[in-house]
Amino acid sequence: MKQLFCSALLAICTMTASAQNIQKGDYGYLYCHMSDRGQWTAYAISRDGYNYEDIIEGRPIMNPKEHARIEGGQRDAYITRAYNGKGFVMVTTDMNNSMTKKLGKQSDWDNYGIDLLKSDDLIHWTSVSFDYRKGTSIFMNPTAESVYKDWSTINRVWAPQIFWDPDYVWENGEKGGYMIYYSMLNRPEEGYDRMYYSYADKSFTKLTQPKLLFDWGYATIDADINLLADGKYHMLIKKEGGQKGIFTATSDHLTSGWGEPVADDYVSFEGKKNCEGSSAFQLIGDKTWRVAYIQYSDNPKHYRICEADENLRNFKNPVDIKGVTGPQHGSFIRLTKKEYKRLKKWSDKENEKAKAKTRQ
Repeated sequence: MKQLFCSALLAICTMTASAQNIQKGDYGYLYCHMSDRGQWTAYAISRDGYNYEDIIEGRPIMNPKEHARIEGGQRDAYITRAYNGKGFVMVTTDMNNSMTKKLGKQSDWDNYGIDLLKSDDLIHWTSVSFDYRKGTSIFMNPTAESVYKDWSTINRVWAPQIFWDPDYVWENGEKGGYMIYYSMLNRPEEGYDRMYYSYADKSFTKLTQPKLLFDWGYATIDADINLLADGKYHMLIKKEGGQKGIFTATSDHLTSGWGEPVADDYVSFEGKKNCEGSSAFQLIGDKTWRVAYIQYSDNPKHYRICEADENLRNFKNPVDIKGVTGPQHGSFIRLTKKEYKRLKKWSDKENEKAKAKTRQ
């Protein structure tokens, strides 16, 4: 009986360990974020998770016009390791506020799609852009049941994030896919932003048609999902309807069963200040969590990191992130010493090039 129990426990632990984004590295942290100075993706690195150093002085780590083919702007960068631990994948909101008139958007805050990117070294990236206005033809399963009647009227495709799902089964029987979850709004067909999800293949170049993740009856954006030690999926999310703010919800299943957020335990210490873009990460050797978010209603804005317990509850002790130029909505991963040093070396080299151009 004891041997049977141990075998079952091992199976549960193995399943839990694989059913999430790979965590690797015990030397430092990478904060990959949208720059508040413009519509691009920037890096900062840290040894302790609180005090950071800009990579290439907070300038774009890639050309947004090359990789964001719809609007030429990248926002809300989310990065994680590839499913097999070899390389990295990233998703961004393809959006540029300065393109409103040129694109004929109804609002500065409208956009039409997302970008999927991958890299072997965190420095050189390839990408694919998905313009949702083109309809089901851009997806792997164009004849599947569609969530919209008319895709050309879509208004927002916001803040995508990635969760590796080893149990997803493709039509050919192959297992494993990247769940890409994000909010969408199509004003003629729905009254508020709702959370949807698609699956990307292992090549990170193809995407399935979106399905509704949940609908709580009011606008929700900026979801961040993690699998915790209790075996449940925990979601941080911004409620834009009802009582506004950053809340948490849980489910036993990744793509279903999301009950409404916990009403009495949320990021409450910011008072009436507006907060969004939450991203949870664990410090090296620590079972508790840190939750980062942008507090954007003040001028200047504050990018904050607070503490949470092992269950992503009991939020407390918020402080401003240190050393980052223009911190905004982003994400965190751990780095190995080799990766940390590579980024530092690259930054030094690029900064020298920039100085040389200035002297010319």
